[in-house]
Amino acid sequence: MSDLMKVSSNPHVRSKTGTSNIMLAVVIGLLPAAGFGIYNFGLKALITIVITVVTTVLTEFVFEKICKKKVTIEDYSAVVTGLLLALNLPVSAPWWIGVVGGVFAILVVKMLFGGLGQNFMNPALGARCFLLISFTSIMTNFDCDAYTGATPLADLKSGVDVNILNMVIGKTAGTIGETSMIAIVIGACFLILTGIIDLRIPGSYIVSFVIFISIFGGHGLDAAYISAHLAGGGLMLGAFFMATDYVTRPITKNGQYLFGILLGILTGIFRLFGPSSEGVSYAIIIGNLLVPLIEKITLPKAFGKGGEKA
Repeated sequence: MSDLMKVSSNPHVRSKTGTSNIMLAVVIGLLPAAGFGIYNFGLKALITIVITVVTTVLTEFVFEKICKKKVTIEDYSAVVTGLLLALNLPVSAPWWIGVVGGVFAILVVKMLFGGLGQNFMNPALGARCFLLISFTSIMTNFDCDAYTGATPLADLKSGVDVNILNMVIGKTAGTIGETSMIAIVIGACFLILTGIIDLRIPGSYIVSFVIFISIFGGHGLDAAYISAHLAGGGLMLGAFFMATDYVTRPITKNGQYLFGILLGILTGIFRLFGPSSEGVSYAIIIGNLLVPLIEKITLPKAFGKGGEKA
């Protein structure tokens, strides 16, 4: 009987799927987008990815060694952060941009707030927004050996016709990992089939975005216009790989739906009415900051005194 009365610290429910397994699955899910980015932009894309990932892993390792903390690089979270950040960089960016962004993502956004599970925003997106503000001309220059000129989203916003098939395949200008909708969806399907993510956040995000641009975009339910917005920019990468981040998303089911709807509306506002043709990064960052409020609104009330009555 005494054994039955023992109370230990949480968590009381355990799973064989640990952090390292989840993060490794995310890395695998990102490989199609990374692989196509290397094929699309060449060796420079591979160098950017390697430098950025090495920077994030080394930054976490050195910080934990200096602070005499347990080294956690084997959980692959730093690898995921570095890979996501690299896929959000233009191939034309100099190598040191990946280093500066990688250090900021791990040191400032993640480790200074307590490490994995304590960061209040997605580290890769936090670093990308920091780089966009600090090095705007570099981060918005998508000219390279393969492509010159504006991105398809910029052309779409200015009223220029775009090739939607090229946007779906990925043969366009953009950041290393955002161009191929097909590659991103393949990786997302892997994560969904393995149970790492579900469609609550990505689904509500994409549907609410489509509804918003259909109402306010001036084109109604124009399939070509909607398809171009979905295939262009970082919407698909953000919806499936960054908005679904376990740490910075709401924990409640209703909260996740509300979170996705909020991201869809914010992305639509930024794309249609903002100075930039993009908006996914800022939308997710703002959503991350509002997660505590979303959880407070959607957290089920307990039964009993002070809670709901049966």
